[in-house]
Amino acid sequence: MTTLPGDASALTDDFGEITPEPGTPAAKAIEGRSLTQIAWTRLKRDKIAMVAMCVVVLMCVVAAVASFLAPHIGGGPLLPHSSLIDGDTSLPKGARGGMTADHWLGVDPTFGRDLAARVIKGAQWSLLISFSATILTVVLGLVAGLLAGYFGGWIDAVVNWLMAVFLAFPVVLFGIALASGLPPTAFGFSFVWLRVTLLIVVIGGFGWAYFGRIVRGQVLTLREKEFVDASRSLGAGELRIVFREIMPNLIAPTLVFSSLAIPANILAEAAFSFLGVGVPNPEPSWGGMLNDSLSQYQYDPAYLFIPGLAIFVTVLAFNLFGDGVRDAFDPKAGR
Repeated sequence: MTTLPGDASALTDDFGEITPEPGTPAAKAIEGRSLTQIAWTRLKRDKIAMVAMCVVVLMCVVAAVASFLAPHIGGGPLLPHSSLIDGDTSLPKGARGGMTADHWLGVDPTFGRDLAARVIKGAQWSLLISFSATILTVVLGLVAGLLAGYFGGWIDAVVNWLMAVFLAFPVVLFGIALASGLPPTAFGFSFVWLRVTLLIVVIGGFGWAYFGRIVRGQVLTLREKEFVDASRSLGAGELRIVFREIMPNLIAPTLVFSSLAIPANILAEAAFSFLGVGVPNPEPSWGGMLNDSLSQYQYDPAYLFIPGLAIFVTVLAFNLFGDGVRDAFDPKAGR
């Protein structure tokens, strides 16, 4: 046995194979990494995406504790302060929309409700609706795409026809029509929760067709792979093949689509609230506050700027994070 040049800890035998020197620890075996681990490594190198992720996490935490946090800020999002409103102009007293030590983002015109508390509570409604609508979209899109892509035939034809119908449907007009006809209460739900449920169903229920087409295309490719044929040759049933062989390979496109669908749903919720068919008053919503500011933004620009900035920062953070997730799962991506 001979010693390799420059390596005192390894010896070679007569066949040229390297063996560790007696008394030294053996080299660690090379461990394989999953696609998720590789994607996370790539994502951590993207500084823009990591900053956006921090903003996203912060917004989610604020929305999660809004019910406990908002009531302790300036009296809460629903408590009016008539003493802070000028009776002649209905505008907040003082400069910058009534910003004081007690109301550090000011108050809204006419009622004098604390703007910071309303923005925080509005974040809760916005993220609740957008996340719930995204989950509904993903579930419906996965089911439809799997059925169409794996089984094909008349099932594929029917699902494709449904996708075309939903993609061509006038969602905004349909949502306005449904919201206009809602009763004050139904099925034990208050009017607020009826509106919230309607927004989730309309936004999520009509957005599944986009994701369904993505899943269908992925499944059409996956069902022809060797590992699916091998599983079928070993006697695996159709459900096992779908859930154990194909579904795990749909995790990456599902995560990418979800991260990009959430900001789109935030904008959709804000648009419905801006049109007056979203979260009803007096509950705060970012789109509703923008609508209320239209008649007074020339005299109180803070009331327009603050909820608009909340929408802009949240949507931008989710979009940048979604771009980072997409690049992390795409080995050819790079900035």
